[in-house]
Amino acid sequence: MSEQGNILFCGVGGQGILLASEVTAYSLLAAGMDVRKSEVHGMAQRGGSVTAHLRYGTTVYSPLISPGEADIVVAFEMIEAARYLPYMHSQSKVIVNTHKIYPPAVATGKMTYPGNVLEELTSRDIHVRELDAFEIASRVGEVRAVNIVMVGLLSTYLPIDEQVYVDVMNERIPERFRDVNIKAFHEGRKLAAV
Repeated sequence: MSEQGNILFCGVGGQGILLASEVTAYSLLAAGMDVRKSEVHGMAQRGGSVTAHLRYGTTVYSPLISPGEADIVVAFEMIEAARYLPYMHSQSKVIVNTHKIYPPAVATGKMTYPGNVLEELTSRDIHVRELDAFEIASRVGEVRAVNIVMVGLLSTYLPIDEQVYVDVMNERIPERFRDVNIKAFHEGRKLAAV
């Protein structure tokens, strides 16, 4: 495992960003890393921007990621990925969910959703991995498992044993949601081979 890393989770309220960052943080802790995490809820109840900063290493003092220092960005929505471009550097890896969630101004017809968001990301000197996590979560039987599909793909970027994540989910996710989330996690991991 690398000595240290910075993972920025970003999306809109209601996408499960906080659980995704929690599962990742506890998995890193179980792997022996020092971990610091900070969450910014914003206007989550109205579909506003939500972020979670997660830093890991042998010793970590601050949970906040400075602009230009995110090694991995897990974007649950494309516009949010573009919003956090200033946090990325030339070697950043970006996992971006292509399922669109329209902000209120777009949903009411006052603005239009930008048509070139994905192209803007892929034109940069960053590694972009796109997926439709909503479609995958629907296929496993729980649309609310988008976050864990994203964690599944993210887990392939971190050298932590797959079973560590499963153990963490068994501990942290309520029993009635456990099986579908573990299935979503495995489906996310399969995307690394595609």
